[in-house]
Amino acid sequence: MARHIGIVACSAEGAALCYRTVCAEGAEWMGTHGHPEVSMHTHSLRDYMECIHRDDWKGVGELMLSSAEKLAKIGADLLICPDNTIHQALPLIEARSPKPWLHIAEVVAEEAERRGFRRIGLTGTRWLVESEIYPEKLAARGLEFVRPTAEEREEINRIIFDELLRGVFRPEAVATFQRIITHLKAEGADAVVLGCTEIPLLMNDQNSPLPTLDSTRLLARAALRRAADTTARGPELHPIQSRTR
Repeated sequence: MARHIGIVACSAEGAALCYRTVCAEGAEWMGTHGHPEVSMHTHSLRDYMECIHRDDWKGVGELMLSSAEKLAKIGADLLICPDNTIHQALPLIEARSPKPWLHIAEVVAEEAERRGFRRIGLTGTRWLVESEIYPEKLAARGLEFVRPTAEEREEINRIIFDELLRGVFRPEAVATFQRIITHLKAEGADAVVLGCTEIPLLMNDQNSPLPTLDSTRLLARAALRRAADTTARGPELHPIQSRTR
């Protein structure tokens, strides 16, 4: 039996993409129409944002832990969170978690290393880009990073919250991302992390000036690999090497 994946969701569009990826690509591992058992729980995005706006990462962590406990009670064997920003709170609650987690930035950093990238441009909410979530995981693999400017961070943040979270995908937003990614390229980046789980609904390898690291789908695929690996046991779960895409 494949392992049961529990999705600790935060924002709807990115969580839905993660869920769809698990279900649509499960057949690669489990045969026609196959995918692991998968469950999802999310608190109101408002609850998360109230904590984030007052810099209460302990509160964010408690919301994540609450979801984790609910998912564990209905049988989840491993946990993923298709939201980059709130991973800032994961270290605060991971030791108390009823089930082990796959870390989205670790999954992305592993893929960046596998593909031979050396300097990674960061995109995402301003909280994500200003945090150490990606720098720590990239540095652990000897990879460098480059952040957008403060003005660019605010532009990306506005697009995420005013448009992408609401299911609005405009050509003007694509053009803004293209301009910012071009600037990251000029700063030496050889790939870019789509580090808000809604960004892959707007940007991809076809319209990006740099190769993309799609955090949402990479996390879903890592969870699929782990769920299908029924021989793995114990509290430590680490992403298995990605297939070439």
